[in-house]
Amino acid sequence: MDSHGQGDNDGSSGSSNTCPICIGPFHIDSYLDKCFHKFCRNCILRWSEVVAGRHSKPPSSVKCPLCKTENTSIIHGTSFQKHYFNQDVGSSAFFSDAHKYRLQCYYIEPGTLTDTFSVSLYWKSNKYVQKNRFLFNWLRRELQALFQKEDVDIIAHHLHGSIDSLGSSKTKAPGDSPGTKQEEFKALVSQAAEPFLRGRTSRFVEELELFLASGLTIEAYDKVYIQHLGWKYDELTPDDDDVIPESTPVVPSLSLFNDDDFE
Repeated sequence: MDSHGQGDNDGSSGSSNTCPICIGPFHIDSYLDKCFHKFCRNCILRWSEVVAGRHSKPPSSVKCPLCKTENTSIIHGTSFQKHYFNQDVGSSAFFSDAHKYRLQCYYIEPGTLTDTFSVSLYWKSNKYVQKNRFLFNWLRRELQALFQKEDVDIIAHHLHGSIDSLGSSKTKAPGDSPGTKQEEFKALVSQAAEPFLRGRTSRFVEELELFLASGLTIEAYDKVYIQHLGWKYDELTPDDDDVIPESTPVVPSLSLFNDDDFE
């Protein structure tokens, strides 16, 4: 059984195209929300049901059968529907459609958005030295979407300070180039974010760079981003036609794992 360690960025369960539970082809790709390991939808749902059956009340999180990371939900289908292990978690008032859209963006490829938002021009024109007054609110919403928690201000301030430190260093060293400054930015933000975001760090840095390069307000940025993806801006969700119909494959016994895996 192939697996990868926590922190890989591609969200797969290994080099093969087989579900680690049923050892068959993936049927309705489903990801655990923290470690990004991938399973068949019904396989991981059945796994969570077995785990829940060992508790007196439904648990709010379940350990990944591969890496043992605690996860609070399963994200599945091309419309990125979310199934919480404890359904009350997803009903928090702060978790808006905008949060859901931003979380969905981490499960797709951004495509040509670097050209749309002129990322290379952002570095060539030294726009990084200019303060972005929308940055903190963007960071706060992004972190809320990724952590699915409302109180992320400490982390947001930490990242905001790191980004500001780059912009405040306006003196160019000999041999400095736009590419050098861009790599310095990525390294600086990655170092600040990695303890919190782990496997999502690289993608977070890419998304942050896109927002800064856009020079847009959060609302205008969302509109351009969503239109680029072909989604409906007014609903902040993909078309209903994208949802894959469910069917129920046979799920073999979960005896591949030890009893300790469920604790």
